Amino acid sequence: MTEPEKDQASLRQEIHRLNKIITSLMDRAEREANKQSGTYGLFQDAVMLENQVRRRTVELESALRENERINRDLTREREEQRKLINKLEDAHNQLLQSEKLASIGQLAAGVAHEVNNPIGFVNSNLDMLKSYVEQLLALHDQYAQYEADLPPEAIAQLNTYKHNIDIDYLRTDIVTLVNESIDGVARVRRIVQDLRDFSRPGNSEWQTTDIHTCIDSTLNVVWNEIKFKAEVIRKYGTLPPIECLPSQLNQVFLNLLVNAVQAIPEWGTIIIQTSVEQEQVVITVGDNGVGIDENIISHIFDPFFTTKPVGKGTGLGLSVTYGIIEKHGGHIEVDSIPGKGSTFIIHLPIKRACVAP
Repeated sequence: MTEPEKDQASLRQEIHRLNKIITSLMDRAEREANKQSGTYGLFQDAVMLENQVRRRTVELESALRENERINRDLTREREEQRKLINKLEDAHNQLLQSEKLASIGQLAAGVAHEVNNPIGFVNSNLDMLKSYVEQLLALHDQYAQYEADLPPEAIAQLNTYKHNIDIDYLRTDIVTLVNESIDGVARVRRIVQDLRDFSRPGNSEWQTTDIHTCIDSTLNVVWNEIKFKAEVIRKYGTLPPIECLPSQLNQVFLNLLVNAVQAIPEWGTIIIQTSVEQEQVVITVGDNGVGIDENIISHIFDPFFTTKPVGKGTGLGLSVTYGIIEKHGGHIEVDSIPGKGSTFIIHLPIKRACVAP
C-alpha cells in the first residue's frame, strides 16, 4: 500500500472512531438527563463536545478530499511522465535508425563510385571489341571472294572447318553477344548512377527536377525486388519540373514500391500514375495486394508501427515518407480495400512551399 493510500485509510479510521465517540456521548448524556433531569449543565457540556467533534470531523473530511485530489494529480503526472518517456524512447530509436540509414547511404555511394571506374573500362573495351569484330568479319568476307581460286584440296579443308565451327551461326551470334554485353554494361552503369544519385549523402539542396526521372531511377534501384513479384505499369502524364529534394523523393518512392511488392503474395501488378491538378503534381502508387485492414489504416504513418514479422521491418518507412512529403508542403493519403489492394496518393506543390525545415 502506498503512503497516500495509508493516509486515507488512517483518516477514515479516525472519522469512524470520532463518530462512535459522539454516539456514545449522546447516549450517555441522554441517560444522565433522564436520571437527573435537573442537571442541565452536563447535557450542555455534551452538546458542546459534540459540536467540537463534528467540527473536527468536517476538517478531517476536508483533509481527506484534499488528499484524494493530490493523489489524482500525482497519478495524472505519472501518466504524463510515462507518455513523455515513451516519446523520448521512440525519438531515440528513430534517431538511431536515421543514423544507420545515413551510414548505409554513404557506404552505397562509395561502392557505386568504386564500381563505376571498372565498368567504364569494360564499356570502352566492349566498344573497341565490337569495332574489331566488325573489321574481322569484313576481312572474312574479302577472303571468301577468293576461295574459288584455291586448289580443290584447300577448298575442301576450309569447308570442313567452316562446318565444324558452324560459321554462319558464329557470325550471327558473335555480333549478338557483343551487343548484349554492351547493353548489359550500359544498364549496370545506369543502375550505378541511379544508386549514387539515390544514396548521395548530404544532398539537401532544393532542385528543379523531373519527377518521372526520380521514379524511373528508383525503379532501377529496386527492380531486383520487383521483377519476380509484379508487373509495373507506368501511366505518366505531362508534368512540369518541380522544386524538390530529389534524393528524399527517391526515398519516398522506394518505400512505397517496396511496400507494394511486399503486399503482393505471389504475382501482381503495380500501377504508377502521374498528373497535374491546379498547382500540384499528383503521384499514385497502387497495387493489387492484400490491402490494409481498416482497424490499422489510421496508424500506418505512426513511427515504428508495422504489421511485418520481427526483423522484416522497422516501422519507419511510411513515417519517414509522411515526414518528407510534409516537408515539401504536400500531403499523402491512402485508399485500401482488404483483399484487393492499396493505393497511395501523393500531392506535391510545383513550386517550393514555404514550410518549416
